[in-house]
Amino acid sequence: METIELAMTRIYLALALPRRRDERGDVPGWVLITVMTAGLVMAIWGVAKTQLNEMLRDALNSVHD
Repeated sequence: METIELAMTRIYLALALPRRRDERGDVPGWVLITVMTAGLVMAIWGVAKTQLNEMLRDALNSVHD
């Protein structure tokens, strides 16, 4: 019974104590996500610029009416 209590205590401490992390993060991953998102927005805006402008204008006009 003592070994079960010891094992449970170890598990509890392993989960409860804060873990030391590398504070640098995944910078290349975030840069890639940001660049790809900006690229997608530019591509969609280039293809559907007139439709998006019309949708925005119609939405704003419906609020004023």
